[in-house]
Amino acid sequence: MSPEQQFLLQKAQRSLEAAQNLMKQGFHDFAVSRAYYAMFYVAEALLDQLGLAFSSHAAVISAFGQHFAKTGQLPAEFHRYLIDAQAQRTRADYDLQPNLAQSDAEALISQAQTMIDAGRTYLTTIANSQ
Repeated sequence: MSPEQQFLLQKAQRSLEAAQNLMKQGFHDFAVSRAYYAMFYVAEALLDQLGLAFSSHAAVISAFGQHFAKTGQLPAEFHRYLIDAQAQRTRADYDLQPNLAQSDAEALISQAQTMIDAGRTYLTTIANSQ
């Protein structure tokens, strides 16, 4: 695993921890945003393994779907997690009253943890096979 990939996975883990702390404090909209970013950093790390980098969130999400979900290398629901989380993150960050509940934050935090674990396992397996 490259240093960049390790850094992105560490950043994903820190973002997840921030999401958990924000949720505990009742900041559900900010927790949703941080959980999304945890997933986003995992997607970036995985795409980096393919030598791919993008300048927009939409491009990262699309490429993740193309190279990992559609190929079956990772569960297709991870792509759906990213798409749904981005929509909730947009609400959280830009709507005046996003109306996101603790259950929304809990769901994204759980999905983010699943993606972090799967991304770390995938990248470690690839690194060990090379």
